[in-house]
Amino acid sequence: MKKFTVVGAGLAGCESAWQIANAGYRVTLVEMKPVRFSPAHKNEGFAELVCSNSLKAARLESAAGLLKAEMELLGSLTVPVAKQVSVPAGGALAVDRELFSSAVTEKIKAHPNITVENRVYGKIEPEENEILIIATGPLTDGELSEEISRLCGGYLSFYDAAAPIVTAESIDRSKAFGASRYDRGGDKDYLNCPFSKAEYEAFISELVNAEGAVVHDFDVYEGCMPIEKLAKRGPDAPRFGPMKPVGLVDPSTGHRPWACVQLRRENSEGTMFNLVGFQTNLKFGEQKRVFSMIPGLENAEFVRYGVMHRNSFINSPQLLNADYSMRKKPNIFFAGQITGVEGYMESAGSGILAGINACRRAEGKMPLILPKETMLGALSGYISDESVSDFQPMGANFGILPPIEPKIRDKKERYAALANRAIEKLNSILE
Repeated sequence: MKKFTVVGAGLAGCESAWQIANAGYRVTLVEMKPVRFSPAHKNEGFAELVCSNSLKAARLESAAGLLKAEMELLGSLTVPVAKQVSVPAGGALAVDRELFSSAVTEKIKAHPNITVENRVYGKIEPEENEILIIATGPLTDGELSEEISRLCGGYLSFYDAAAPIVTAESIDRSKAFGASRYDRGGDKDYLNCPFSKAEYEAFISELVNAEGAVVHDFDVYEGCMPIEKLAKRGPDAPRFGPMKPVGLVDPSTGHRPWACVQLRRENSEGTMFNLVGFQTNLKFGEQKRVFSMIPGLENAEFVRYGVMHRNSFINSPQLLNADYSMRKKPNIFFAGQITGVEGYMESAGSGILAGINACRRAEGKMPLILPKETMLGALSGYISDESVSDFQPMGANFGILPPIEPKIRDKKERYAALANRAIEKLNSILE
């Protein structure tokens, strides 16, 4: 009989333990609170929401809504609880944070197959018959952090300094052109957004005056220069840094641009592009406003905004399979934000799949790998895609799903079609 251990009682860990217990197995859930608290956590309950009470959009035709619908189909613990303790928030699913944590904690502790141990987990030395799920969150530190780094061959990042990502189809190709510097190949991997002098000066003016996000003391990031901070050093600083135009010729003019933002292909399908060197601490609304001034990005669809904060995550594409197990140690799974999924529900969703696949591993069955047309499948595909360069966390968004063919121009109709396709795919698998 396999032994199951889940480390961490956040949303991911609770979902993993719930899946294992409901499959008929006994599972030990190890949680360090109240023995030790991270700088961000305040109460002793499980599934504590730290930064927001919002679990994002509820409607199916949104990426967040589709994600939650898929989770419910797979037997989620947290989504039904969230609905039970929801508070009015327009089209979003928002919760009373204390009631949410209390309700999840109560259900976990009441389950006859779940044993809770309140202790600090240290050495990662699973027994021969043990399946271990590590779901300790983005603020993992101390001995366990060192152990994870050792286990992962040093592939542990302590900060998330990510540039924004936009969908490929929303980029205006009449302005952005494909080219690598000095014609060194890779035209498909890079797009370039050229600035005239007037466009650049207007952009820099808005960039240096844009409003930054509030940074918590446990989130402070010191190791990378935000693009807005660089611009404040002097109006030409970005033009000699990440916006340098050297080695590029704008085919529409035949000359080198005054400045240029380079976009790098983010995934193997080429459906998303990253704004190279645009790590930022601007508020999300300000990023949308200012970065839409970049030629070619006037109507860009941002699938994630730039962030700069404390965040422990592993280099999952080099380490994990799509079922969240380690390639070299298949009895060890990871779940939650430490895998590079970003967001409360994304973390919980990864926990569901890790729990399901831990059981399938114990039973000698093939793993459950959801199709990339589903949001959960696309996220697990992203974190396990070895072609992803400069890996950074990713939340649910329609940009990571394969596009609908033929293309649907209307955004609402396109999102509805993507969501309906995902649910049909998932239902067909469950049936």
